[in-house]
Amino acid sequence: MAGPLLGGRGGKRARYRPLAEINVTPLVDVMLVLLIIFMVTAPLMTSGVPVDLPKANAQPINNDSEPLTVSLNAEGKIFLQDQEVSSDDLVTKLRAIAQNKPDRRIFVRGDKDLAYGKIMQVMGTITQGGFTKVALLAEQTGGTPAVAPASGKGTPSPSGRPKAG
Repeated sequence: MAGPLLGGRGGKRARYRPLAEINVTPLVDVMLVLLIIFMVTAPLMTSGVPVDLPKANAQPINNDSEPLTVSLNAEGKIFLQDQEVSSDDLVTKLRAIAQNKPDRRIFVRGDKDLAYGKIMQVMGTITQGGFTKVALLAEQTGGTPAVAPASGKGTPSPSGRPKAG
């Protein structure tokens, strides 16, 4: 710390040297207060219903396989991936592609102008074919696809939106 220095020459006024050190103690105090505030308020900012989830020893779900996509365009034509199929051949082709694995994820996409009943008819055909993880895709307002599982068993998370044809 610098203080007043007395000059060596006969009684001149005291000179002050400039302080070349920065006192960081107030800065550290402010940063610690802000850190505590954010640590306390961050958990409160999450919205949702508080649920205490049970622990399970189950194996993780295998999400390695790419989900199959069934699309319906505005004319009501059905597409499996990028190929057009008839509603009669849909289940047989799904079984062939899925290699008779009924737990394969299937996303159903329907044009917004298409009748809801037609989309539900296709979903019903797929579930009657024995597939258990069928989900309906919808577009969120942000432009990314959102998934609404048709049954409580599916946990889809699409990486992109495939073309309908």
